[in-house]
Amino acid sequence: MTASSLSTMVDRTAEPSIIDVEHLGRMTLGDRQLEREVLEIFLRQTALMLGRIGASAPALAAVAAHTLLGSARGIGAWRLARAAEQLELAAAGQPGDATIVKAIQNLNVAAAEARAAIDVRLEQSAGR
Repeated sequence: MTASSLSTMVDRTAEPSIIDVEHLGRMTLGDRQLEREVLEIFLRQTALMLGRIGASAPALAAVAAHTLLGSARGIGAWRLARAAEQLELAAAGQPGDATIVKAIQNLNVAAAEARAAIDVRLEQSAGR
């Protein structure tokens, strides 16, 4: 791994795109069929984790958020990863805490953005 590719993976202070397609390409070895499969699995997993988060006590929501965090990082969905990490941290607070509610709202927004970006990417790859 080169220093520039490492800095691309590590530096997330700048406002990133919704899906980091360079990172996604590296993770799928440039194989568009593999990318498609990974994105489809990610969409299903995201829906499942969001359902668990909405219906769970904070400790279980934190576990689901952690799962989503890792998956989002894997495809380069940095905003979604940050939102999942914020929820994971907020869930360490007291149940019913307004911070948890706000973190869930932010996570839902970031997930919707990621889903929309992935849908566009999948449509583009289907047309090829």
